[in-house]
Amino acid sequence: QVHVVESGGGLVQAGGSLRLSCAASGRTFSRYDMGWFRQAPGKEREFVAAISWSGGTTYYADSVKGRFTISRDVAKITVYLQMNNLKPEDTALYYCAADQSRDWGPPVDSTEYNYWGQGTQVTVSS
Repeated sequence: QVHVVESGGGLVQAGGSLRLSCAASGRTFSRYDMGWFRQAPGKEREFVAAISWSGGTTYYADSVKGRFTISRDVAKITVYLQMNNLKPEDTALYYCAADQSRDWGPPVDSTEYNYWGQGTQVTVSS
C-alpha cells in the first residue's frame, strides 16, 4: 500500500496564508499524479488543484484560481499547496490524493485517485 500524509493546516484569519504539504511513501510507482480536494461539513468533496508527475501540468478549481498554487518536489514525491488570501469559504478538511500518472494529465475527478491522506483541517475566521 501507499501512505499519503498531509500537514500544514490550521486556524487563520481571512486574508492570511497557509502552506499545505503532502508526502507519499510505500510501494513505489515510477510516476505519480497528485491532487488536493476539500470537504466542508454537509458538502460534497470538491476538487481544488492537481499536478502531473513532472509538475508540468496543473489544474485549479475556479474558486481558487489566482489565490492557490500547487507545486511539487518530484524526487521526494511531495506536493505543496500554497494558499493565499484565504476566505472563510475555504474552510474545509483538505485531502491530498495520489495515483500512478496518466498520459493525458492529472485527474480532477476524485474517483480516479486510489491513495488518500487523512486530511488536514483549514479554518478561516472572518
